[in-house]
Amino acid sequence: MATTRVAEMAENLMGSEIIKLGGEIRDLMAKGNKIYNFTIGDFDPKVFPIPVALKRGIMEAYANEMTNYPPANGLVELRKAVVNSIRKYQGLDYDAEEILIAGGARPIIYAIFRTIVDPQDKLVFPVPSWNNNHYTHLTFAQQVLVETRPENKFMPTVDELRPHLKDAALLALCSPLNPTGTVFSKEDLSAICDAVLEENERRGPDQKPLYVMYDQIYSMLTFDGVKHEDPVSLRPEMRPYTIFVDGISKSLAATGVRVGWAFGPMQVIDKMKSILGHVGAWAPRPEQFASAQFIADEGEYEHFIEEMKQKVSQRLFAFHEGMQAMKQRGLPVDSVSPEGAIYLTIQFDLKDKMKNNGRKLLTTADITQFLLEEAQLAVVPFSAFGASKESNWYRLSVGTATEEDVQNALASLQAAISSLK
Repeated sequence: MATTRVAEMAENLMGSEIIKLGGEIRDLMAKGNKIYNFTIGDFDPKVFPIPVALKRGIMEAYANEMTNYPPANGLVELRKAVVNSIRKYQGLDYDAEEILIAGGARPIIYAIFRTIVDPQDKLVFPVPSWNNNHYTHLTFAQQVLVETRPENKFMPTVDELRPHLKDAALLALCSPLNPTGTVFSKEDLSAICDAVLEENERRGPDQKPLYVMYDQIYSMLTFDGVKHEDPVSLRPEMRPYTIFVDGISKSLAATGVRVGWAFGPMQVIDKMKSILGHVGAWAPRPEQFASAQFIADEGEYEHFIEEMKQKVSQRLFAFHEGMQAMKQRGLPVDSVSPEGAIYLTIQFDLKDKMKNNGRKLLTTADITQFLLEEAQLAVVPFSAFGASKESNWYRLSVGTATEEDVQNALASLQAAISSLK
């Protein structure tokens, strides 16, 4: 049989590590195993339904035959609603022409990479972080992974990033961060912005500048007095170099509704619009129209956001407190206090621990499998987000967790870890 050849990029494109883990979980569940699956950055609609008014608006738009192509940069009603939202919640003034709507945040991120990054350009991003490695591969760039540290809540510092900024095309940042659920402090992000501005000053006007992709898709979900910071609010001089990524998928539990947006410098947004126009990665017209209506209704919007924050933070802090209680009992676990998003950073220091069958846990893969089979707990190792294979830190997502799940999962986890020798 003849070998089927495809493009080198496609041949060497890695699949999602999280999807692979999801397949193992489904196999175990199909055999009747109870699994507490906290791997996917998604929501169970029965636990976290989208706003009723948003759903009603989508259905009414379809009933009113809004089924033709939307404008290439998005419905003007939605772009204006986004402009007003940015002004209200971040104090930033952007024009509707500087907004680009797409079918979720993923096409936006792809368009940023394709617009800014030439083949073999240097692309810098901290790890752990979500999917930057795959987008780097899609654009034939050279990735520069900057490993972060638990003492900084896995957020990158200027000292870690600065040595890699010279001649880089793009710095990819995210806050609140997927997978850690932690955020930039004002001081740390300000220092990083200053380093970017210094690098662009060094290059001068004749060279392509260093741009920053700032993924703030979780910005509305911060807790316990934590404030979301962004580059342009802290340093207005960053405006020509910063492209924001945002949307409704996380704040409104609307991952499947597929409405995301970018805003940034006009010359970049225009090129992104052209790329996505050729790809056809628009958000459907009914979803755009209903999103515009819902975001513009500030009372409904803010009420829903507050309910989301309460439900998400309640689960995150319950898990965090449970992990800290186990730590106090002497079990080799830890967690980082949640600050935003839907994730908790947790640690399992179980290497060289022995199971009842006499087998030692020697690798992160062994620990992940032990948690899955013995604790019925499915979480994602930071190595799936570009961190070292030796890392014993994990992401726990609460988007599918009921309050009962939290307590039951903690009890199952404590029993399993207590059985190790």
